Amino acid sequence: MSSCFPYRYLAVSSLLITAVLASGCAITAVPTETSHPEDAVSVPWPAESELIPIARYGRYTLVELAPTAAQRDLLLQIVDITLPDDTSASVGDGLRQVLKGSGYRLCQTTPTNTELFALPLPAAHRRLGPMTLRDALLTLAGTAWELQAYETTRVICFNQPRPGDPI
Repeated sequence: MSSCFPYRYLAVSSLLITAVLASGCAITAVPTETSHPEDAVSVPWPAESELIPIARYGRYTLVELAPTAAQRDLLLQIVDITLPDDTSASVGDGLRQVLKGSGYRLCQTTPTNTELFALPLPAAHRRLGPMTLRDALLTLAGTAWELQAYETTRVICFNQPRPGDPI
């Protein structure tokens, strides 16, 4: 047996555990009292360290006790989307479909982004992925548009850079 034998099972079992956990149900509890921002305490992400905590599940399964990069930064999640062959589909329809289930939503329609959302969806964009959510959004919008992600509200907006702005 090779020396990487346990690591192969660790990688495979980590993927299986992640798939099982991702397919489970989530229950959201409604807070009973209002929160006060002045009482809030900022909890930073722990610094990357060499030591990764693990837990043993069963005889041969070890699971890392840390979120993945895509769980920390939702724009890094992998999407694989096939959009329906609807000839009247617009770029706005494609953006909304890609964002479905991602945790983000598209910003309100403004005079600036109305022309982007109304553009017809190119046939080349009906099948996207596998790629990161960020790359899928940038592909749909094109190079003339700048992606802005507001993490506090999880809203995605597109603006055209002003002349003279660095790209």
